[in-house]
Amino acid sequence: MIRRIRVTYHLDADLEHAEMVRRVHDMHAERCPVYRTLAGCIDITTELPGW
Repeated sequence: MIRRIRVTYHLDADLEHAEMVRRVHDMHAERCPVYRTLAGCIDITTELPGW
């Protein structure tokens, strides 16, 4: 049985896009159909190291 999922995003983007990268990461869960389906049953965490 899967109890939790940990997602680590590794992006290659210029630092001038840092604000946009953070904004997109912060809102992706509400727009991701897979996340929305599983979130009630499985603990899902995401991280964006270095941003």
